Amino acid sequence: MRKLASVRKIHEIAPIVGADAIELAKVDGWQVVVKKDEYQVNDLVIYLEIDSWVPNELAPFLSKDKEPKEFEGVKGERLRTIKLRGCLSQGLILPIINGMIEGDDVTDFLNIKKWDRPLPAQLVGQPKGLFPEFLRKTDQERAQNLQSEIAIEHHLGSLFEVTIKLDGSSITVYHKDGEVGVCSRNLELKINEENQGNAFIKTATNTRLLSALKALGKNIAVQGELMGEGIQGNREKLSEHNIFVFDIFDIDEQRYLSPDERLEVYGTLSNYGFLGNHCPLLEIRVPLISADINDLLSYAEGKSLSHHIREGLVYKRMDGKFSFKTISNKFLLGEK
Repeated sequence: MRKLASVRKIHEIAPIVGADAIELAKVDGWQVVVKKDEYQVNDLVIYLEIDSWVPNELAPFLSKDKEPKEFEGVKGERLRTIKLRGCLSQGLILPIINGMIEGDDVTDFLNIKKWDRPLPAQLVGQPKGLFPEFLRKTDQERAQNLQSEIAIEHHLGSLFEVTIKLDGSSITVYHKDGEVGVCSRNLELKINEENQGNAFIKTATNTRLLSALKALGKNIAVQGELMGEGIQGNREKLSEHNIFVFDIFDIDEQRYLSPDERLEVYGTLSNYGFLGNHCPLLEIRVPLISADINDLLSYAEGKSLSHHIREGLVYKRMDGKFSFKTISNKFLLGEK
């Protein structure tokens, strides 16, 4: 599970030009605007990542004297990327509570939720149950949380696949022991007559992914972005719903396939009639351009399929055992 709130150390305090009351505190690869002189270098603090849903009682100032919003039964606010005095600020820093030590995951203790966009009606569908335990949810770690690991990979000259991250809705379609299933990010959906209008079920059927998985017969799960009209504003202006594959999970071995293995299985599924796409491949078998997180974030900026601002990039080591994502700050600042 993602550590939305954790105890970390401030490694740098930097001034903001023209600002007397605020300054920048840097925690790992993140920077946050804080009150001047509130924190010092080497202070242990609670750091809350962007997309955290923060309860109102923990940080009432986030609501700015307005009635707090509600998400999953918790009144509060979502942390998002903002600019203050021209400086990027991502997340929230709070004082630690007695007894906390560096590295502690305090997400549950503080009742922090992961904020997700509400699903539009065409995606909701009839649930069969929760997301299956024999699968893994799709959520790459952000580069800002992996500074040391990325520096090592850069030093070693490890080779990576780099793909463009698309802004859709996560879909997982699996075959296990003769049975097939379709899942949204958090639920498995019923494959029945009443659910045929659901975009997840309909697209898995229309792209022939269900039939291709049955024909292949292996216990695997195909994971990708469901894209098209009515999904995240259809930024790529697609005329019909489609699936863009970014991962394939081996259910029996409980591991993700390497990029080469995934591309091979994707090709086989296509031979069996699968009409979906692979996510856009930017580069393959290349070393990291830099160990500096800011350089990697700058490289995340660029075009998507048809939009001038892409969501970001995903890096996967060629053995499939290490991966991370870089999200475009232009994309984050432009989010509705």
